[in-house]
Amino acid sequence: PFFNELTEKALSLQLADPIFWAVMLAFTILTGLLAGSYPALYLSSFNPVRVLKGAVQTGKQASLPRQVLVVMQFAFSITFMIGTIVIYQQIQHGKNRPIGFNNKGLISVQYSEDLKKNFDPLRNELLASGAVVSVCRTNSPPFQIQSNNSNWEWKGSQPVDKSVIFSTIATSYDYAQTMGIVLKAGRDFSREFATDSSGVLLNEAAVKRMGLKSPVGETVKWGDTELRVIGVVPDMQMESPFRAISPLTIVFSKTWTNFINVRINPTVSASEAIRKIRPIFDRHNPGFPFDYKFADDEYAKKFNYEELIGNLSLMVSLLAVFISCLGLFGLASFMAEQRTKEIGIRKVLGASVLNITTLLSKDFLKLVVLSIAIASPVAYYAMSQWLQSYEYKITVGADVFLMVTLVAVFIALLTVSFQAVKAALTNPVKSLRSE
Repeated sequence: PFFNELTEKALSLQLADPIFWAVMLAFTILTGLLAGSYPALYLSSFNPVRVLKGAVQTGKQASLPRQVLVVMQFAFSITFMIGTIVIYQQIQHGKNRPIGFNNKGLISVQYSEDLKKNFDPLRNELLASGAVVSVCRTNSPPFQIQSNNSNWEWKGSQPVDKSVIFSTIATSYDYAQTMGIVLKAGRDFSREFATDSSGVLLNEAAVKRMGLKSPVGETVKWGDTELRVIGVVPDMQMESPFRAISPLTIVFSKTWTNFINVRINPTVSASEAIRKIRPIFDRHNPGFPFDYKFADDEYAKKFNYEELIGNLSLMVSLLAVFISCLGLFGLASFMAEQRTKEIGIRKVLGASVLNITTLLSKDFLKLVVLSIAIASPVAYYAMSQWLQSYEYKITVGADVFLMVTLVAVFIALLTVSFQAVKAALTNPVKSLRSE
């Protein structure tokens, strides 16, 4: 259930399917055979006479496979840890990006024919309710752009520029106020100017693409229609927060609109505002339920994919670190057992607990450092490739690798220290006698 909730899937275990159990049984047997084959072959290769005489010694060559496995495990863990941090940083980078308008307290309702006919009385009642401060209508919701057009001309444009794609939003009055936009230049569409029906607003990306130094007052053409630039809005993030913002034109239209956008009074709670707004919409749109969406909630959904990847990566990282620690703990136990006599002699000669602990720990730190050296370039390449799919992205900095290095070393020391301290505290007389 937790995995289904995390991934928004509906997976289930096929417990009644015999094939499921056959596959699981085969997988379990295969895993057991693979895991047990090396120690079985290794132990069976001993010469019985030498074993009974106690002449079997395990040197560096014998411990090499164990060390290789631990290095590989930690390398995988460190790779996942670096990936998880990079994904988290990329998500935060997108969330911290300025969106150019205020999406808090902004709701969007899709038009029906009744709402189109009753827009003016609906707007008046909403404003009179005290729960709403501004209303506008557009051809797309605040968290999405549903129209893209070409065939634009401007001063100094070339014939090839007609193929340039501009995002287009159609609206009427009160757009900037409802959206919470602070204009960079000029003004919004106004009822006080009859000529605004032939006006257009540009975003900063469009101004830059057209190369207009003083855009307000300039004339642009859309097909055969001449439009006068009356204002410049900031680059508004309505599509993917990880993509470059497209040039945008905002044109005036009372008919080419499909959504009603409502700015809730900031002094009224969202629940109270919805309670007051709902009966007004029901009255003017009796054939349809009041179906609304908060702009900030819909914007947050744009991060769902990255957050899912990040959460899955975190889970795999924790599992990989846990398995690596088991391997490191086992290796530390084995090495401490192998060096029991050495530790006893060192203690008799005056070595302290700290000296013994340091002696045993430094060998494992070398393995961890080797793991970091192997994992870092792999993780850097993998995450750089992953980031290539984003136009608005972070750069993988050295701070990530430093952070993971410190965490990996700390985890390794924590894992090894238990066995190291235990070996260092053992009575040397007892260890020498038993050896």
